[in-house]
Parts: sequence; structure tokens; C-alpha cells
Amino acid sequence: MGKKSLECEIPLGGISIVDGVKRNRCVVLPAKVPIVADSLERTKQNWIARANSTTDLIIQVGDSSFHLHKLAMASRSEYLNRLIFERESNRGNAGDSLKIQLKNLPGGAKTFELVVKFCYGWKFDMTATNIAPLYCAAHFLEMSEDLVEGNLIFKAEPFLTFLIYSSWKDTFRILKKCESISSWAKELQIVKCCSESIAWKACTESNAKTTGLDPWWFEDVSVLRIDHFVEVIQSIQRRGVKPQLVGSCIANWATKWFSQFTLGIDKVTPKDITLQLRKVSTECLIKMLPVEENSVTCNFLLQLLKAGMVSKINPALLCVVERRVASMLEQCRVLDLLVKNQGDHESLYDVAVVVRVLQSYVCSMSSNPAAKLHNVGRLVDGYLAQVARDENLTVESFISLVEALPQNARFCDDSLYRAIDMFLKAHSNLTGEDRSGVCRVLEYHRLSQEARQHVMHNDRLPLKLTTKFVLLEQVNMTRSMTNNGSNYRRTNTQTTIRVSKDFEKRQINAQEIKMMSKDVEMMKSQLLELNTCKIKLQMQLKRCIR
Repeated sequence: MGKKSLECEIPLGGISIVDGVKRNRCVVLPAKVPIVADSLERTKQNWIARANSTTDLIIQVGDSSFHLHKLAMASRSEYLNRLIFERESNRGNAGDSLKIQLKNLPGGAKTFELVVKFCYGWKFDMTATNIAPLYCAAHFLEMSEDLVEGNLIFKAEPFLTFLIYSSWKDTFRILKKCESISSWAKELQIVKCCSESIAWKACTESNAKTTGLDPWWFEDVSVLRIDHFVEVIQSIQRRGVKPQLVGSCIANWATKWFSQFTLGIDKVTPKDITLQLRKVSTECLIKMLPVEENSVTCNFLLQLLKAGMVSKINPALLCVVERRVASMLEQCRVLDLLVKNQGDHESLYDVAVVVRVLQSYVCSMSSNPAAKLHNVGRLVDGYLAQVARDENLTVESFISLVEALPQNARFCDDSLYRAIDMFLKAHSNLTGEDRSGVCRVLEYHRLSQEARQHVMHNDRLPLKLTTKFVLLEQVNMTRSMTNNGSNYRRTNTQTTIRVSKDFEKRQINAQEIKMMSKDVEMMKSQLLELNTCKIKLQMQLKRCIR
């Protein structure tokens, strides 16, 4: 239809407009038209052009009907001119008003009202809030210079370009209006020009003020719809802005928009559309993330992964985020892993998303010989201690987190034991089976002597585990005393037999455990005496040799 794209540069001359008092306002002066109407009156959904001659054209735009004159409209719009000619040729009764329905007119009835005023030669204001729909409608109706000089495209284009490149706020107002005319705004490059203008101004400001990663323009950019935001980010990236700044801007946008989805701020959009919008937004954000290391934080990536899991985005994109977070784990802190849930009955933090990343990390270890597994082990133990106090954290979630790493991820299990103890303390109503499941990873030989002592006196632990530790401590003490020449009557073999039989019968009670604990304390006392005597003998021997 002879569309002409908006050039992304400021015109140097030939602007046939008159500036008003404000810089963001332009007054279109009356043009010479074949029919001049006195007024455009509105009655409910009907608009009627009052003139000396009767109206002979009805144009339906949405729910509104415009009663107009064919000559006034056809002289400015090649599209209407063509339709009128075709309809007049085919209709039989020439006495009735010709009816034309305009479907998908950019801007709808409100914009068409301005078009009508232009065609009749009435003065009206072009502003940042109406210029984009008006420019697109002018292209839709083919109101170009090919039909008549000084037509609407010629009037609107210079002012649109002027606003885009001269006013920061007006550029965002124009982009906001482009949301309802998306396909036309993109085809005519309005969105592209606005994005280039924003990027140019933002980059100029960022280069002038290099400190900080939260420039003033972040907040303005965060109001953009996802497709327009993507255009702006791509324009900024083409200008070579630091990846950390781009990543911070993306995180700022995501935090604002995802909070609206999560907290239900948007009460108008249907739920299914909201979920689809969140899915599309998440996928777009992942695709445009800067690839440079440390350009985005671990916590933001986890938030993005959580959003992707909830929205059920493309699994391949989920894997991209998982692998990226997994590659950062060795340098992460516990705070980086804290991703909050929003539900009242959910756990405070989302453990599932962390488990998923840990599983990805373990899978990647075989291809990474330089992996620092113990760093991740310490990180996970710290995270366990943080989430263990949450009463809403389920046993299954806690166990899956405990077992996400292999046993060799820890030098010893003291920190793991402390986290388990915290969990049992916060979940005092657990069944015996659940308590045993939580504690099944604890092993005697992987705990320090101090931790073992705590286990033997910890009534929150399953009786079976406490018994096992007491008996193994007896075995350990007996072995030590035998090696030091003690005449303690119970032999290593006898104690081991007792351990096996007691575990088979499973009839040990709390009283027996206390007695066994006293045995252990007595054995420790004897062992200490033996060691003291041994040291004294060694010192005397050295003196004799001298």
C-alpha cells in the first residue's frame, strides 16, 4: 500500500508544521480542502460532520460511526479513494450513503477522529501521546504526497522524529502508545528509532558517569513491555556498553515485572494470558543475557530459573541457566542461593531450584578436573543451616538438598550434622521414620570427637543412631586402650559382638544408653591416665639416656 518507513535520523528541513508553546506539541494548520464542515458533532457512538451539503459516506471504526463526505475523505486518502470507487461501481442505488468498515485501523476511533479533522481542514494538536497512532493510521490510509501535497504523512513524520530524538520522556510516551499498534509501529520502524534514541542517550550518560551499576535510566526502561525492552537492550549492546551494566538493567526490569505477576498487581489481564506473558518474557530475558562472566549475579539467575520452571519454558533454555549458575557455585555465598517463595504455606526459600543447580554441577564435574568440590560443600552446608530453621520446609526437600552432593564434597560432616540438628529442632513433630531418613547420612567416622559427643547426648536424634554412636565409641575406646596396654577387661572382639547383637535385637532403651555413655566416659578417663603415664615414662627414659 505504498508504506514508507520512518527514517532514524532528524530531518534537517522541510518541516511543514508550526510549533506550539510547548516543545512536545505541534499544531496542524487548516489545509485547503474541497469541502469545509462547520463542526464534527458526537452523539453517543455517532460522529456527524455538519456542513451545507448532506453527508454521503459512513465509515465504521470499531463501535463508532462517522457520517462524512466522500469528497473530503477521498481527496486525502488513497486507500479510501480506491474503496469508494470500487463500492460506487458495484452498488445499484446511488442515493443512499456509502458504508465502509475500517478494520484494524491503528489507534481506532480516537485516532480516526484526528484524521477526519485533518481531512476537513480543522486545526488540531499533535502530541507525544497521539503522534505514533496518527502516523501509523496515515500510512494505513495511504495519506501520502503522491495524492496531494502537505498530506498527513508529510505533516506527522517530522514531528514524530523530532520528539523521538529531542525528548527522553516523550520517547517513552511514544513507545507506550506503540503497544496497541505493535505490528505497524515495528514495520514503520518507530520502535527501532525510539530504541536507538534511548540507547544513544543512555550510553552517553553511562560513559559520562562510569561509577555504579544502577543509572537513573534503569527505572524508565523498566516500564517498557518485553518486546520493546528487548529492542532497547539490543541497541544498547550494539553500542558496546559494559556487560555488567546490561546485566544489571535486565535484572532490574525482571525484578519489577515478575513482582507484578507474583503479587497479582495486574488485576485486568486474564490469568492464562498472564502466564503466557511470563513464559515469553522469561525466554526473551534468557536469550539476551550477556555471555560475559560475572555480567549477571548468581541470585538473579536463580530467580530466572525459578520463573522458568514455574512458567514451563523451553527445557533447553532451562539447561542454559542451570549450567551457568552451576559454573558460578564455587565462588558463591549463601546469600546468593536464597530465592524466596511467595506462598503462605510454602517454605520460605525455594530449595528445589538450588537442588536442580547442584545436580547440574555434579554432572559437570567429570568434565572439569579443576572443580573445587569442597568449596561447594561448604556453601551447601551453610545454605542447609540457613533453611533448616524453616518450619514449612518439608523432609523430602531437606533430604534432597543433603543428598545432592556426593560424600566426598566434605572433609568432615560436622557442619552437616549441625544443620540436621537445627532441622530436627525446628520440626519437633516428625515421625520416627522421618527422623531416621533425615539422619541416615550421618556416619561416625566422618564426625569430629566433639560432634560425636554431641550426638550421644542428643535426644532429638533417633534412638537407633544414638545407640550406634555410643557403641562405636566404646569400640573405639577399647581399641585405643588395648593398644596402650590397659587391663580393661572387655576386649575389642567382645564389644564388637555386642554391637552386632544389640543392633539385631533393636531392644536397647534409653537407660542402657546412659549406662553405656558412662562406660565411655570411664574409658576415656582411663585412656587419659594411660597417656599421661606414657608421657612421664618417655620423659624419664630420655633423661636416663642422657
